[in-house]
Amino acid sequence: MKKDIILAGVGGQGIISIASIIGYAALEQGMFLKQSEVHGMSQRGGDVMSNLRISHNEIASDLIPFGQADMIISIEPLESLRYLPYLSSEGWVITNTRPFNNIPNYPEMDKVMSEIAKVPHHIALDAEALAKEAGSAKATNIVILGAAAPFLGMAYEKFENAIRFIFRKKGDKIIDLNLNALKAGKDFTNNHI
Repeated sequence: MKKDIILAGVGGQGIISIASIIGYAALEQGMFLKQSEVHGMSQRGGDVMSNLRISHNEIASDLIPFGQADMIISIEPLESLRYLPYLSSEGWVITNTRPFNNIPNYPEMDKVMSEIAKVPHHIALDAEALAKEAGSAKATNIVILGAAAPFLGMAYEKFENAIRFIFRKKGDKIIDLNLNALKAGKDFTNNHI
């Protein structure tokens, strides 16, 4: 199995946390991984992107070529559009529908969502609303990860284990909140495919 994943969003939305969880889950399954990050102006709400490649075989490069990504996982809908040239014809876009209006001329959401809807394989969800139901809007990134989980080709339990490991120093309450957010995202996808 091989998965080439573009992670996209805006600084502070938790892209690196998603990469860490997927990476930990992949390593726990004995897979190889390579990751490359572009932070941009992340500290000022700028775009953040990461290439994450996981495989049962060795990986030569950490960069994903145009048209080869199996998935774009995005916490910000406009950012998902930015990386569409990387997506393969069979690839999936998993994106939040709630924008982060960090630019003065942010396009109308109807236009953004209509472009996302043109992608044959996509899941679009209000991850922030689901995160709030799970306990905190800060878990929006984990809801998005949960929505992507059914397409990542790894056992769901591995993502749960990764959350327990990565958030272990923050205590059981934070771990449970993130596990609930992960499940909310997974359940959304399972109910919409």
